[in-house]
Amino acid sequence: MEKVQKMARSVKDSEKPGMADIHRTHYARELGEHLVGKEVRIGGWIEDVRDIGKLAFVTVRDATGACQIIVTSDNVQKAVQAQRQSAVVVAGVVQKSKARDFPVEVKVSEFSILTGAVHPLPIDPTGRVESAFDKRLDARALDLRNPKVAAIFRLRSAGLKAVRDLLRSEGFIEVNTPKIIGSASEGGANLFGFEYFKRKAYLAQSPQLYKEQLTLGLDRVFEIGPYFRAENSHTVRHLTEFTSVDVEAAFLDYEDVMDLVEKVVRTVAKEFNENCSRELELAGAKKTEIGKIERLTYEQCLDELAKTGEKLAFGDDLSDAALRKLGEAHSGFYFITDWPLKLKPFYIHEKEDDPRLSKSFDLQHGYLELVSGGRRLHDPAKLRARLAEQGLNPEGFAEHLKAFDWGMPPHSGWGLGFDRLMMVLTGAQNVREVVLYPRDTDRLTP
Repeated sequence: MEKVQKMARSVKDSEKPGMADIHRTHYARELGEHLVGKEVRIGGWIEDVRDIGKLAFVTVRDATGACQIIVTSDNVQKAVQAQRQSAVVVAGVVQKSKARDFPVEVKVSEFSILTGAVHPLPIDPTGRVESAFDKRLDARALDLRNPKVAAIFRLRSAGLKAVRDLLRSEGFIEVNTPKIIGSASEGGANLFGFEYFKRKAYLAQSPQLYKEQLTLGLDRVFEIGPYFRAENSHTVRHLTEFTSVDVEAAFLDYEDVMDLVEKVVRTVAKEFNENCSRELELAGAKKTEIGKIERLTYEQCLDELAKTGEKLAFGDDLSDAALRKLGEAHSGFYFITDWPLKLKPFYIHEKEDDPRLSKSFDLQHGYLELVSGGRRLHDPAKLRARLAEQGLNPEGFAEHLKAFDWGMPPHSGWGLGFDRLMMVLTGAQNVREVVLYPRDTDRLTP
């Protein structure tokens, strides 16, 4: 964790009479032998209390870790009677400790309970008493006091920063597209519709059409944001609201943006391995080493599956069962490229040497699809024809198509399901574990 800039005043500074100074000088993780003999002020919550009569040992935890404090005299009764998980601020002098888990401790001169925790708590945030996952989600804010759970979201934050930094270094600029749209983008189903000032509106399922238009003047764009799909799916990998990393770039072909996907995934894994070892350990996750990602064509997949007894005809989609077999044969990440054109959306470009096929790809990890992308059509006449082929009315896409009459460059892009990537890199078995407040077919709170 980066060293936090301290906005605290000196320990000796005071608030109004009768009011505790809520500022801290240090986080728990910053305490060490270099501070022995120094006064510090710590803010956090009570995790454990051990009463031995004239003094008490109290474990105070904050977002960075735990520290031991020694409470004496008038503060002993206050500490012993305080409910665990209550928010406190303590001040005192750092001294060496004989405790196995704490090289130093704080001998307290001030012990202030800021907010008492009301028991019984809905879950045990220490994790010592296991709670059902749904109960944990119902009390998510408290669940985040569990170091293992909090570590996942520190990793998520580090991963998002790594993605942003990489894409900016590659010449992309970050954009924000509307999440409230007036027509069914991409012509797909599974949209959430609602009344918008006496008109019909939808929640966006992707920024696809907008990001294509933006290549006209901005060349290379990316967006990280929430999207919505009204899929009635009850699985460990589906959510109705999810975070997507979307990229679109002018004058790049689909193999170029596949290279970029590979670089993004490798960069996030490298960030975790090199700079987030503690968080990986707390989360119970292993380091992930990613080399060159294997690329299989759709037709190669059919041939492999046929040898396992999975008979599929050209043009058939790959089922979960088929993808699980492929995942067993190709461990880790792998691409499936050159899908049949009829399986892909209207905006995907055909292969010039075989128009049955598309310039498209999916990034898989086992059976789990993480990325879908490809080269886009930039010829407006071809776009209109493809819309008609797929039974879509070009007039319904007039706002989108007009940009293609203004000199649209060739462009390619992809969308990465960031929640699923986090699921893979942390070893989570359920995508809801890596989302703060997941939304699915059953959950609308908290």
